[in-house]
Amino acid sequence: MTRISDPEALQRLLREQAYLADRGLATALFLALELGKPVLLEGEAGVGKTEVAKALSAATGRRLIRLQCYEGIDASQALYEWNYTRQLLHIRALTEVSEERATVEELFGPEFLVERPLLAAVRAGSEAILLIDEIDRADDEFEAFLLEVLADFAVTIPEVGTIQAASPPTVILTSNRTRELHDALKRRCLYHWIEYPAPDREAEIVRARAPEVDEALATSITAAVAKIRDLALTKPPGIAETIDWARALGAVSGTGLTEQRALDTLGAIVKDHDDVARVREAIADVVGDG
Repeated sequence: MTRISDPEALQRLLREQAYLADRGLATALFLALELGKPVLLEGEAGVGKTEVAKALSAATGRRLIRLQCYEGIDASQALYEWNYTRQLLHIRALTEVSEERATVEELFGPEFLVERPLLAAVRAGSEAILLIDEIDRADDEFEAFLLEVLADFAVTIPEVGTIQAASPPTVILTSNRTRELHDALKRRCLYHWIEYPAPDREAEIVRARAPEVDEALATSITAAVAKIRDLALTKPPGIAETIDWARALGAVSGTGLTEQRALDTLGAIVKDHDDVARVREAIADVVGDG
């Protein structure tokens, strides 16, 4: 694993992974690594919260373990389950060679466990980055359960015993604020809000992720995207859509950002029917002098 000396060093390492973190975000991530505290990242959908964990994993050489939250997720889907097929095969193999039946201890040993993200993170410890993605989509009960796991990084399996992390993994939680998280969870976390980047910063991101895109075109595109986000759309475009749009415009014939080229490739940046209509109505202002 790569040892990080300070937030500036982490910024440089993230940049090498084509992730441009500002000083505030780099400091929050550095403290998460140094203090062993989870960090909660909030912001609009598409600002790059999930990408933070991917870039941090690559920059530090730690394994990325992702727990994708959704409505109805429960402990068994996040912790572990038993490999019932393998257990049945084990029973069959025993009965074929002897009259003896498999005991409970034989059937519920560690070799029959199927790891889910939380158990995998406990076992990996500090060798892992645990991404708990979109925690706001899970219900209150799962959030309370998660709080217990994060407190000790220990999992008790009745048939096996308690599995304790030798050292805790680095934990990144993300939220789009579809619901308010409980104070108990927030108190245990460092916190950082990720904004949409300014156009010049987003142009840097586009060039880092899509170096084939001309610098002038990247500048025109990110200026246009900033205007699109000001249109109060149902689903404002995220940074990933900006990069897709830049690649789409770079791939079609012609140069520069014109109204016609913007309209031809609008499906790369706007993904809602009503939003497309709004952008089409405002296309002259969106493109401007681009």
